[in-house]
Amino acid sequence: MAAKTGNSGSMQVDTDLVRELAAMLNDTGLSEIEVEDGERKIRVSRTMTAVAAPMAAAPVAVAAPTVAAAHETPSAPATAANALKSPMVGTAYLTPEPDAAPFVSIGQQVKAGDTVLIIEAMKVMNPIIAPNAGTVTAIYVESGQPVEFDQPLLVIA
Repeated sequence: MAAKTGNSGSMQVDTDLVRELAAMLNDTGLSEIEVEDGERKIRVSRTMTAVAAPMAAAPVAVAAPTVAAAHETPSAPATAANALKSPMVGTAYLTPEPDAAPFVSIGQQVKAGDTVLIIEAMKVMNPIIAPNAGTVTAIYVESGQPVEFDQPLLVIA
């Protein structure tokens, strides 16, 4: 699938597959993807220097939690302990649809199992649920913002 070996023993790369995998990286925001077919394996990855244009969104993702943490310095230790963290890389959405009301807002009471936001990863909408009942005390992401694995999303105290 990924590579073919001719009579001369040299490997011929399936460039269509490489292009398709590269497009998936761009569509999903992932930094690496690998496929395996028996003994053949192909991995497509990108480094931070190779992705200069899409990086414009990345500093927002990094800066937003930093700014929020700076405004809430007294609760910073509680943030680390109680923050609901992203279980995956993707795009966070605070509303079920673009024109809908947000799932939660600061000060709102939630029950364990309530959907608090959605993370889109590889065209799949993944509901993120409250692990416990409590009050939403902080939201560290904005709707449409890229998120990384283990990034703090919000706090339920």
